[in-house]
Amino acid sequence: MTHIVFNAADVEVLQKAQEMEWELAGDILLVRDDYAVGPLADIYTSEGIEQRRHWWREVLAGGDYEDKADSEEVDDASVVARLQEKLAGEETETVWIWAAQNKHDVCGYYWLMSQLEAFQGRVHILYLNNLPFLNTRGGVFYPKWMSEIPPREYLKARKLARPITSGEFDTDAEDWKRYCTEPAGVRLLEGGKKLATKGLDFYDVDLRRHATSDWQKTSRVISQFLIKGTETTGDAYLLWRIKAMIQDGRLEAKGKLGHMRDFEVRLPSSENQASQQP
Repeated sequence: MTHIVFNAADVEVLQKAQEMEWELAGDILLVRDDYAVGPLADIYTSEGIEQRRHWWREVLAGGDYEDKADSEEVDDASVVARLQEKLAGEETETVWIWAAQNKHDVCGYYWLMSQLEAFQGRVHILYLNNLPFLNTRGGVFYPKWMSEIPPREYLKARKLARPITSGEFDTDAEDWKRYCTEPAGVRLLEGGKKLATKGLDFYDVDLRRHATSDWQKTSRVISQFLIKGTETTGDAYLLWRIKAMIQDGRLEAKGKLGHMRDFEVRLPSSENQASQQP
């Protein structure tokens, strides 16, 4: 058995669950890229992969994760190639795809399952769609991320595993193909596995609301957005959007535009002056 997860934090929790239940034993593979943002055109070709890598270089340039753009750490194509080789060589091998109800996991699911159609019947999905679990205090909650589930609850979650049907391989793959051709660069989860696509600047308005007339560390603005926002994304992407807003005058900056702790931001002084006029 091979388990697939889409967040680094999920790996550790699933490993702890495996220690508690031998039936969960198996390799754990991590799909690292966030397919909820960025270009997806021709995503399964070398040209499309390079186009996406180039986009990530631009997003991460000069930021906290700049070294990730060309590192071998993120190489999802190789992960799938190894998985396909294993499935082809071991007829009894099965795959369990773990996904919680969030846009990151669902986009990862679409991207992955579209490449595993040749192994129908051996590819299972565990989709925690509006399902209740118990937290560490025994209270009922609805997790948005796999890592929020205590390891012992994975023993219950494993009962949800079911093969991806031939109909899903058809309809989900078609839906994903359509999402990949849409020009918008942000994908949101509307419910179930349905995605809505938005522009790359989708988060700008809410992100900018956390800036004030006073100088604040960029890291604080991002942190407040992540804590209070209903729709959020990775901090590297948000840093890129803040720099874009500085460039077009929607925010002012003080300090070197590098890592998120290197500089401060505030609303433009012209807005502050206008708000102070009688």
